[in-house]
Amino acid sequence: MMVSQYRSFLGFLFGASIINRKYHIVKLLLLIYTTENSCRRAVMNFSSMEYFVVLAQERNFTRAAERLHITQQSLSSHVAGMEKELGSQLLVRRVPLELTYAGEVLLRYATDFQKTHSDMRREFCDISQKQKGLLRVGAAATRGQMILPETVALFQESYPNIGVELTEASNGELQQKLLKGTIDLAIADFPEALPGVRLAEFYREENALLIEKRLFAKVFVIDAEECERRFRAGDYSVLKKCPFVLGGIEDIDGRIGRDVLKRAGIDDPVITATSHNVGLLLRLCLCGVGACFCPQKIVQSILTPQQADSLWMFRLGEEAAYLIQFGCQAQSYQWSVIERFIACAKAIVC
Repeated sequence: MMVSQYRSFLGFLFGASIINRKYHIVKLLLLIYTTENSCRRAVMNFSSMEYFVVLAQERNFTRAAERLHITQQSLSSHVAGMEKELGSQLLVRRVPLELTYAGEVLLRYATDFQKTHSDMRREFCDISQKQKGLLRVGAAATRGQMILPETVALFQESYPNIGVELTEASNGELQQKLLKGTIDLAIADFPEALPGVRLAEFYREENALLIEKRLFAKVFVIDAEECERRFRAGDYSVLKKCPFVLGGIEDIDGRIGRDVLKRAGIDDPVITATSHNVGLLLRLCLCGVGACFCPQKIVQSILTPQQADSLWMFRLGEEAAYLIQFGCQAQSYQWSVIERFIACAKAIVC
């Protein structure tokens, strides 16, 4: 392939004005888009870019090589070859590895090239209607257990050649992963809009207060009916002496629980245990360790009727309600597979 052909292709992909202003970008892309013969002369290709991105994430040759399923020696040779090709040192070889200024620049371009290459492949998959690849989906652990098994099964009936990589993380971590591009789709609560992220409503979720019945009888001097009446009136002062098992501040249930207690004037609640795992908090609640705040849908999904009957469940109303949404990076072309996965999830839950 001649240089003029490369320039024509790059003009189509990135726009001629970019090529004219930033010739060094073209030089890097020429090294990446090489024919089999030119690969013998050029060091960098898409694999090299991927290797460098992973190495920059891990900051360790051994871990990066394991993640890439190549030898450490091979990875080191790739990096040394890129340094020779670019005429710049990319790494400070210490523990952990550090990127030089040149390394930071290459990482920025490599990340952009990786994303552009992925987007291009996905768009051509849509054009050819031969869908294959990997869809990376993130959700909180318990919500994922409730939603994803049936969703993935339904999705793969239509897309058997698309692998689904599932990531479990807290709400805040999912948003960061989405912004960094390490997941394609997040199922989470987005309290506010994020720059560069497109949101779509999934379902409305409402947290409830759960108290094991024997613990309730031990702590409260009023009955459950009176307690519910006070809660409906916004009076949560009776919770002052109640022990709690709470989620983290960055977790939805943890945030809502602390807000409810703060509005009740309970600035220093009795907290017997904390966890980011809603399922674990529910188990602790069942054992009478403390009351917990938990989404009603998750309670219905996890607990058996007998277990649910051992708890008092108090609805907290609109102040404890929020939207679970789908989030994906906003871009000029949206991979149709993401929309199909969203449709499957809605079919299962809604």
